[in-house]
Amino acid sequence: QVQLVESGGGLVQAGGSLRLSCAASGRTFNNLVFGWFRQAPGKEREFVTTIKRDGSTYYPDSVKGRFTISRDNVKNLVYLQMNLLRPEDTAVYYCAADADFRGYYPTLAREYEYWGQGTQVTVSS
Repeated sequence: QVQLVESGGGLVQAGGSLRLSCAASGRTFNNLVFGWFRQAPGKEREFVTTIKRDGSTYYPDSVKGRFTISRDNVKNLVYLQMNLLRPEDTAVYYCAADADFRGYYPTLAREYEYWGQGTQVTVSS
C-alpha cells in the first residue's frame, strides 16, 4: 500500500507559479513511478507528467516548458513546479504512483494503482 497526500494548491493569477507537493508513505519510495494528473469540471482526468525511479521525465505538449516534475528520494516527496500558469490549467491535481516496472512512461490513469485525494488549482485571468 502507498499513501499519497498532495498539498500546495491555491488561487493564482495567469502567468503566475505554484508548486505542488506529494508526500508518499507505505512502500519503498525509490521503486515507484509517480505521475501527476488533473481533472477540470465536466472533463476527463488528464495526464500532466510522470517521473520514473531513475529520474527520467515525460511531459505532453500542453505543459512542456512550463511544468517540471521532480522527486526527493530522501524526503519521499514529489514536486510539480508550475510556471506561466493559464486559466485552462485550472483543475484538481492528483498525485499517482505505481511500481516502476514498465519500459515506457505510463500516461494512462489506469496504469497507476495509488492516488492522492487531489488539490485544487485555480488560475484567474
